[in-house]
Amino acid sequence: MGLIISPFDNLLCMLLGISFTVWFTLLLVFIIVPAIFGVSFGIRTLCMKTLLKVFVWATLRIERGAKEKNHHLYKPYTNGIIAKEPTSLEEELNEIRRSGSSRDLNAASSTSPSTAPSPSSSEFAMSDIFYFCRRGVESIVDDEVTKRFSAEELESWNLLTRSNYNFQHISTRLTVLWGLGVVIRYCFLLPLRLTLAITGVTLLVVFTTIIGFLPNGRMKNFLSEKVHLMCYRICVRALTAIITYHHSENKPKNGGICVANHTSPIDVIILASDGCYAMVGQIHGGLMGVIQRSMVKACPHIWFERSEVKDRHLVAKRLSDHVEDKSKLPILIFPEGTCINNTSVMMFKKGSFEIASTIYPVAIKYDPRFGDAFWNSSKFGMVNYLLRMMSSWAIVCSVWYLPPMNRQEGEDAVQFANRVKAAIARQGGLVDLLW
Repeated sequence: MGLIISPFDNLLCMLLGISFTVWFTLLLVFIIVPAIFGVSFGIRTLCMKTLLKVFVWATLRIERGAKEKNHHLYKPYTNGIIAKEPTSLEEELNEIRRSGSSRDLNAASSTSPSTAPSPSSSEFAMSDIFYFCRRGVESIVDDEVTKRFSAEELESWNLLTRSNYNFQHISTRLTVLWGLGVVIRYCFLLPLRLTLAITGVTLLVVFTTIIGFLPNGRMKNFLSEKVHLMCYRICVRALTAIITYHHSENKPKNGGICVANHTSPIDVIILASDGCYAMVGQIHGGLMGVIQRSMVKACPHIWFERSEVKDRHLVAKRLSDHVEDKSKLPILIFPEGTCINNTSVMMFKKGSFEIASTIYPVAIKYDPRFGDAFWNSSKFGMVNYLLRMMSSWAIVCSVWYLPPMNRQEGEDAVQFANRVKAAIARQGGLVDLLW
C-alpha cells in the first residue's frame, strides 16, 4: 500500500523548499559573495549607527526613570571588583571606631565627661585589626591583575542583560524594547550567523584538503592564500564584525613574526581576514583537529604535540626554521599567552623575541558597546562563548599595524618584549602592565 500525501503536506514541503532557496540565495548574494571579494554594502555600518542611537535613548530613559523613582542606577566607585569610596585611612578608622565603640564612649562620657577620649584620639585600637584584615583581603582580591580577567562595565545599556547588571526594569517600553532585541538576536541573527559559520568552516576544510594534493609551488601558495582569506571573511561575517584597519602599509611580511595583544580566540579571525598568517598552536582532537589537519596540508602552519609544547628549544627551533624561509607566511603569535579583557596588555613571554627576526606589532581594540569579545575561559567554555558572541549585536574593533621593530644592540629578549608591548599598549589606548 503506497504512501498517501495530502495536498497540505505538498504545500508545506513546497513552502519549506522555497524558504530555504530564498534564504541561501540571499546569503550567497549579499554576504558570501561580497565576503569572497572583500567588499561591503554598508548595511552593517548603517545598523550599528542606528543601534547607537537606540542605546543612547534607552540609557537616557533608564536614567530619567531611576531619578524619578529615586533609585541608584550606578554603583559608585566601581573601577575594580570591589566598590571603594575614595576616603583616607584615618577617616575610615575613625568611622569604624565611632560605629563600633559608641556604647563604650557613651558609658565613658556619663562617668567622666571631661576626660572621655575622642574616637580618633588614640593611635591604635583592638578593632583596627579587623579593618586591616579586611583591607588586606580586598587588596588580594582586587589587585591590578585580577581585575583584568573580568568583563568591563558599560556606561550605557546595549539591550543585553549581561552587559551591565546595574540596569534593571524601569518602564514597560524599555522591557518591550529589550524583548524585541531578544527576538531579533536569537530568531534572526543567530540562525543567520550559525549558517555562515558552518559554511565558512566547511569550505575551509574542503578547499584546503583539495589544495593539499597540489604540488608545492606558486600556484598552491596562491590558491591557499585566496581560500584562507575567503573562508575567514565568511567567518567574520558570521560574527557581524565591523573591523577598521589602520596603517596597512605596515602589514606583516613573509619571514617575520606578527605579535598582538590577546582578548579572544576570534583575534585570529580578525587578523586573518585581512592577510594570511602561519598559525602556531597545540594539536587538538575533534572538530578543531580536523580543521588543523586540513589547514596544514595547504599552508605550513606550526602545530605542536602536547608533549612538545613544554620543550622551549624545540619550539624555538621550529619557529626559527620557519622565519628563515622568506617564502613562508609570517607567524602569528599572542605573547601574553592568555586572554585579557581588552583594557590592558600584560607581560609578554620572551620566547618569540629570542628569535632573530623582524617583529610586526599589531594592536587590537574592541568596542564593548555592541558585544563583549573578552573570553573568560574560567567561566565559559568555547561553545558557550561562541554562542554568546553570535547572539550579541556585533563585534566592532579597530586594528593598528605598527611599524616593524627589530632587536637593538645590547638589548635582551625581555627588554625587547617590553618595548614592543609598550608600543602596542600606547597605540591601542591600553594600560601597560608590568605583570
